[in-house]
Amino acid sequence: MVLKGNKLPVPIKIISTGIALPPDKIEAVDLDKKTNKPNGYSLKRSGILYRYHADTQLQQADLAANAISDALTRCNIDGESIDLLISACALPVQALPYTAAHILKASSLPQTITCFDVNASCVSFISALQVAAGLLNTGIYKRIAIVSADLASRGLDWQDEESSLIFGDGAACAIVEQGDGKSGILSCLLETHTNGIDLCEIRGGGSRRNIKTGIEEHDFLFHMQGKPLFKLASSLIEPYLTRLLNQAGLTLSDIATVIPHQASHLSLEHMRKRLNISNESLIDIYRFRGNQVSASIPSALHEAVITQRFNPGKPAMLIGTAAGLTLGGMILLP
Repeated sequence: MVLKGNKLPVPIKIISTGIALPPDKIEAVDLDKKTNKPNGYSLKRSGILYRYHADTQLQQADLAANAISDALTRCNIDGESIDLLISACALPVQALPYTAAHILKASSLPQTITCFDVNASCVSFISALQVAAGLLNTGIYKRIAIVSADLASRGLDWQDEESSLIFGDGAACAIVEQGDGKSGILSCLLETHTNGIDLCEIRGGGSRRNIKTGIEEHDFLFHMQGKPLFKLASSLIEPYLTRLLNQAGLTLSDIATVIPHQASHLSLEHMRKRLNISNESLIDIYRFRGNQVSASIPSALHEAVITQRFNPGKPAMLIGTAAGLTLGGMILLP
């Protein structure tokens, strides 16, 4: 592809991707029973066929480590070649130490390499890719593993129909290096609109609400004001997308593959119709995975890779919204 204005990408090459899922699959009919709805309700209401929910024994760090292992195995990469691990999870394993340390311990990677967290909720993976590109281009690191893993099912409020049907658990990993400069980031744009900060949240677990300051059980559950959140995101996404594309010197018709956060059935339909994106170009795994929080975008990226929709010379766009309210997008040349 000849880029407009001779724009050169910030060099970064995704050399492998991998995923990991809990062993327990929950079908739409199981969700009907759990929410006391008639058979077929969850499928009709939220476009669900099935998703994966972890049992109480499965550890987030182990699921992340399995995704790293999958990415290493798929392209026969030696774990010893990884010199940095970035955890791009939305929810931490615990308050301290940081999540990347837990994942490193559970993994087969060298146990003394650098690791740290990057957290921008559901668009954490995009932020981590941007950070990784900067570090690779300093020459400090040669090969980086980025992993996102979230167990959203542990924070569900089953009394809230709207949010309880949306989420699934999972992990995904991408292994990146600088490459030869032919592939990379054409544009990256993250914006935070704090007028939406209270529309999507888990209030407990940090310094704001705890046993010292006061906390209640429901503070540990996910809370979403769906209608105002969707209204705000919908009002922002199209002008935001224009800014992201302009930064890359491209138009939407130049984008071969759109890899969105799997926020909800409604959000994907909105994107498909309002932006006139074909089913082939849009990666949609929501029916089978649900919203996997930070793992959604890298899981969809993996789907694009294994279905031959992430190809050299053909721009791909990662895009999503997140609690904050944050808009995150990146246009990559594979």
